[in-house]
Amino acid sequence: MRIIVNGATGRQGRILCQKIKENPQHTLVAACSKRAESPSISEIQEPADVIIDFSNHEATEELTRYACEKKIPLVIATTGRTAEEEAMVRACAQQVSVFSSANMSIGVAVLCRLAKSVMKTFPSAEVEIVECHHNRKVDVPSGTALMCANAIREERPDSELVIGRHENGRRKPTDIGIHSLRYGNESGTHTIIFSCGTETLELTHRAEDVGLFTDGALVAAEFITKQPAGLYGMKDMLEESH
Repeated sequence: MRIIVNGATGRQGRILCQKIKENPQHTLVAACSKRAESPSISEIQEPADVIIDFSNHEATEELTRYACEKKIPLVIATTGRTAEEEAMVRACAQQVSVFSSANMSIGVAVLCRLAKSVMKTFPSAEVEIVECHHNRKVDVPSGTALMCANAIREERPDSELVIGRHENGRRKPTDIGIHSLRYGNESGTHTIIFSCGTETLELTHRAEDVGLFTDGALVAAEFITKQPAGLYGMKDMLEESH
């Protein structure tokens, strides 16, 4: 694959660029970022098979405009988009194939699938999600925690998200509580707690090597280059692989 990396000077972007260079089946067409020493994505004229974006949600407008103009499939691995930026992604997906996920870990996708299964089995369970990340992470709660919560809501649509419980009063039976911890260099741990009163089930995913997210992005890139225009996610990719 001929790959453009957007956000190439960030932590994930640097890892991704290195992995592409080390893989003879891939070619790094361009390493883009907002830094002065790197080209912006709008400057790239070379042909490419896919764009992988590990930049920032603020790059959404330029990124989606470029993908549509050049008709290049797009993998978006950023979080924290505004409603306006989400609309840009959906509009782009009408013209090219777009893969968007708040977490590029295959394991997290499996976590969401398991969470749905537990919710279906224990529909009245109380649900709490605890997510832990490094002290530099900006968005709260994490996109991954929201992914998990939304997967659960597919089985229990009347659930209400309670972000950071901070007021007096009992929880509602259908609440999904989300609690965010920020400390040190924590790579990312997500625990979903299901309590039935008589028994409790916990599902946990730990990111033990940040390189796992770039591995997932490359798998997603392989997937999205084979799809017609549309908006895709981890669920779509997992369903195709089984």
